Amino acid sequence: MSAHETEGDRLLFPGDARLRAAVQAWIEGLARERRMSPNTVEAYGRDLRQFLHHLASRQSTPTIPMLVGLKVRDIRAFMAARRAEEVSGRSLMRMLAGLRSFARFLEREGFGTVSALGGVRSPKVPRRLPRPLPVSAAVALTDTAIRAGEERAPWVLARDAAVLALLYGAGLRISEALGLTRRDAPLPGVDQVTVLGKGGKQRMVPILPVVAQAVADYLAACPLPLPPEGPLFVGARGGALSPRIIQYTVARARGALGLPDSATPHALRHSFATHLLARQGELRAIQELLGHASLSTTQLYTQVDAARLMSAYAAAHPRAGR
Repeated sequence: MSAHETEGDRLLFPGDARLRAAVQAWIEGLARERRMSPNTVEAYGRDLRQFLHHLASRQSTPTIPMLVGLKVRDIRAFMAARRAEEVSGRSLMRMLAGLRSFARFLEREGFGTVSALGGVRSPKVPRRLPRPLPVSAAVALTDTAIRAGEERAPWVLARDAAVLALLYGAGLRISEALGLTRRDAPLPGVDQVTVLGKGGKQRMVPILPVVAQAVADYLAACPLPLPPEGPLFVGARGGALSPRIIQYTVARARGALGLPDSATPHALRHSFATHLLARQGELRAIQELLGHASLSTTQLYTQVDAARLMSAYAAAHPRAGR
């Protein structure tokens, strides 16, 4: 940030009025028509804003004709500048995706084609394998007994246990669990629940009796009013529960259990998939349960299971050490 540049300036999209109007229409379309998550929309907007600031610092006020006339070297210069700032390859890949999304919008609206983006390859990023927990650790994290000594209200302990039961017992993302309404509460006798996943896509998820009972225990203990259309899981003041509360809960529990930092709420979802696969769960079924758009994402769990089997083989086979 320069000496004359305020934080507010950094949050503005540089460019003439026509370009800024196009950016605003694009962002609104991402949320309304593409139904992208708020986090993705925010990230795409931030990436485009950084790119426009980069152009403004090297050339002049960005315009749509300037973008259409960009050269491949202009895109590569931006990528190189971001790498110099130690931005990861994964973030660079997302940046390119955001820029290409805006370029497609410009082309659809008849402004022209940003052909330079077609000449830039996305950085190769190794796909990180999921890091599941052992069955015993996953079960322990969802048990209220591990937190019985904490100075917290019993209904709060029951609430956290219910959320974690949904993550491990149903494979939900934390946003999906916290996005449930009171009306949608999976209670005993209910064998499935509808959740809203990434991209606004709905899916049906089976509910185990033990998970439904954990939710019922929370509702029985919760002293706060829970309107049918309001959030199922609430904080101490009655508002929607923040994911950070659950992350903090798991951080304290893993300390008590001696688990590594990789034992996070999302690791319970990984554990759900890995443990199903280890018990001969069908890959396509697991894909549907997790709400993965691509089977290739779910197939990462087969690599985790294969690594586990090889580790067991190496430890047990009489000739493994030779």
